[in-house]
Amino acid sequence: MAAPLRIDILTIFPGMLDSVLGESILKRAQAAGLVTIRCPNLRDWATGPHRTTDDRPYGGGPGMVMKPEPVFKAIDDLRTPGCKVILMTPQGQPYRQETALALSHESHLIFICGHYEGFDERIRIGLADLELSIGDYVLTNGVLSAAVVVDSVVRLLPGALGGEGAADDESFTTGRLEYPQYTRPPVFRGMAIPDILTSGNHAAIAKWRLEQSLERTRARRPDLLP
Repeated sequence: MAAPLRIDILTIFPGMLDSVLGESILKRAQAAGLVTIRCPNLRDWATGPHRTTDDRPYGGGPGMVMKPEPVFKAIDDLRTPGCKVILMTPQGQPYRQETALALSHESHLIFICGHYEGFDERIRIGLADLELSIGDYVLTNGVLSAAVVVDSVVRLLPGALGGEGAADDESFTTGRLEYPQYTRPPVFRGMAIPDILTSGNHAAIAKWRLEQSLERTRARRPDLLP
């Protein structure tokens, strides 16, 4: 069995992740030994009576900026050979499914979660292997965006979803949006499932699903198609 993926989420608010990491797929993947996830508190590497991790920006301006010293010390202690340090920032590259797949093959991921007005630029220059953004909007801190990335990565680990290939035909994995899905009852509030799904003709069902996937992608996300 391969060694479990190791994930460290470096933040000053580790409690924000308690419920996320303790439920559903993330909980089961940890219990199965597929991944180990820790949330070290950045304040453990800060100094002074108040364990300060931020300060006013040089040049003036609103907000506070994350200081470089505790972040560098933390990464020095947490880093393992071959690990990838990821900075969650609105200025990062847009996060995509192919990035999730690539990260699922790594041995150790360290997420640096910013807060307040952002990072001292030296953190970006000196530590980050990858900068990621989950969308064109700004969150209160990087913990929530890191949780999104972690969830999308862990579910791609072999065995995390229970059945091999369970993630092979999802939206974005195929380069298209997923086809419509139905379950029982066959009719609900006057809405019936397509007859093809109960035909037993698996070739016809596969053809219908492909057509539906392409139609939905053209209508909603034409940018995904060649």
